[in-house]
Amino acid sequence: MGGWDAVVMEEGVGRTLIPPHGEASSGPLSLAERYARQRRATLDLCDGLSAEDMSAQSMPQTSPTKWHLAHTTWFFEQFVLGVRVSADDWARLFNSYYEQVGRPFARDRRGLLTRPSLAEVLAYRARVDDLVLALLDRDLEPERASHVELGIQHEQQHQELLLTDLKHLFAQSPLEPVFRFPPSSGAPAPASLSNGLRLRFLPGTSGPIDIGHEGPGFAFDNEQPRHPAMVARHRIANRPVTNAEYRTFILDGGYRRPELWLSDGWAEVRRAGWDRPLYWSSELDTEFTLHGRVSIDPHAPVCHVSYYEADAFARWAGARLLTEQEWESDADPGDIASGHWRESGVFHPTAAIRDVGVRQMFGDVWEWTSSAYSAYPRFRPAVGAVGEYNGKFMCGQYVLRGGSCASPESHIRSTYRNFFYPADRWQFMGIRLGVDG
Repeated sequence: MGGWDAVVMEEGVGRTLIPPHGEASSGPLSLAERYARQRRATLDLCDGLSAEDMSAQSMPQTSPTKWHLAHTTWFFEQFVLGVRVSADDWARLFNSYYEQVGRPFARDRRGLLTRPSLAEVLAYRARVDDLVLALLDRDLEPERASHVELGIQHEQQHQELLLTDLKHLFAQSPLEPVFRFPPSSGAPAPASLSNGLRLRFLPGTSGPIDIGHEGPGFAFDNEQPRHPAMVARHRIANRPVTNAEYRTFILDGGYRRPELWLSDGWAEVRRAGWDRPLYWSSELDTEFTLHGRVSIDPHAPVCHVSYYEADAFARWAGARLLTEQEWESDADPGDIASGHWRESGVFHPTAAIRDVGVRQMFGDVWEWTSSAYSAYPRFRPAVGAVGEYNGKFMCGQYVLRGGSCASPESHIRSTYRNFFYPADRWQFMGIRLGVDG
């Protein structure tokens, strides 16, 4: 037994206090139970990985799996425990961007951190888990309890990042390693058996509406405060853009026609040599996935496209991207439970199978909107270093909505605002069209 399996079998390394993920519960989970479950879920994603798999970094935007394990632990150490558990110099290594608590180590150099070792990072996680769970055995003041909740949500974000970063890493290898085989009960149907839904545009909600989160339940500060907005008459596509539709765009010269592209997007096409979505073969017939290389399902949502590509496709199709206000007004929170999420074990988008109303707004792929990531009216970031979590990134990025096949189901809301730079495409990013009227 070697690699990851040898490490996790050591006594007290991240396993003894954490109940099995998905264990049945007789009622709502306590904060301690939710903490334990999400910390275990992160480790579960690492099953089968070697120490080498978990130490490499494939591009500046990604992070090694080992770093994700350490950074999420540092978050609880820094903002919940408030005492130093790790070696003093670890704080700089695993601080992502919180300048108020120290100078972070350069993001693009995280793959050079061979020390501390994976075993040391896992022992660090176990020690912090012991201390946080002991803390949760007693009543906490509201501010500290809110930081535990924020840390749990932060952990879930990094579970998705862990998967997408690992996918990008594995795609660099000529061996194209399989991260995990899908469960037989949840595997995507072969492309020849998928039932494609005809693209239709359905009336969207219009008029004066309220946008953003309010009331009970967790939400990030960038989802607040709830505020009025005016949404013009529009129609929304009944499903995301499919691989077949995107292939037609490619074959029609979509990547060779500057009139379809924003200026910065066309410059990126030429600079990076884009001519297809990330992970597609040059023959446009297969794509690399966390389940290995597979035939492209023509009816599944296209993914791993940038904002620039989404915008160009929409212009080619005679449509546009939705605004985030339109997206939120048209989304039914009741559909979250029927979405395709990480818990399925199928880490790739699948084709819609029911032609009823607007489908797949939750799960499968994050959907680019045309809205720049900026503050809502009367937005105020949290006081202190945790206020750096979202607010300082409100410049130069675009909002995505809905979650993906790599998102934990319990993490997503209809008000959730994800955000990335317009050239980014290593996340499970897709396209939903809208039209005026």
